[in-house]
Amino acid sequence: MKLYTRWQNSAGERVRIALNLKGLDYDYVSVGSLGPQAYAAINPQGLMPALELDGQVFTQSAAILDLLEMRFPNYPLLPADPSRRAHSIAFGAIIASEMHALTVNRVRKYLAGHGMDESGVAQWVQHWQGGGFAALEALLARREQAWAYCYGDAPGWADLHLAPQVAAARRLGVALQRFPLVTAIAERCESLPTFIAARPEAQPDYPESAG
Repeated sequence: MKLYTRWQNSAGERVRIALNLKGLDYDYVSVGSLGPQAYAAINPQGLMPALELDGQVFTQSAAILDLLEMRFPNYPLLPADPSRRAHSIAFGAIIASEMHALTVNRVRKYLAGHGMDESGVAQWVQHWQGGGFAALEALLARREQAWAYCYGDAPGWADLHLAPQVAAARRLGVALQRFPLVTAIAERCESLPTFIAARPEAQPDYPESAG
């Protein structure tokens, strides 16, 4: 199993956490070591991550996570209860589709390249991140039970989306004080070895200058 990824990539971090939670070994392939043309031959969209498994290459983190869940059912990422399962998937989708997708580096670069100044880009990030975290906080507040993690007593699908997004928000200067449930769960996740091993600074291509 090969995971094509990069040290600072939230989507790749989600998959690394899932692989760690499931206790799966994989080869880490730094996309930066391949070059854009070589990686485009692996993933035509050029985005990360991509997973090579059973002679096939799979793209998009949500699809990869679903594949891992079906292919390796040990340590399920999703609750067995249908309602909690649906809530977990929805929680992850808010992050992947409505928050991360609107504030990734390529979007910020595009905005800056089309006349938006640094302050404008920061406001863009604050708007979309703030609205997303407000929704996540409200969803956590109305859970049927105040579990230690998003939708259970152990981390899973929702949590592996949440922790990297909170870390990215901190890096981008997003104020998180208004979201105590979000930050408490993220901090619990951040103390776990499976999450620590997936962090950017734990990856083999993490640059010394970034530390």
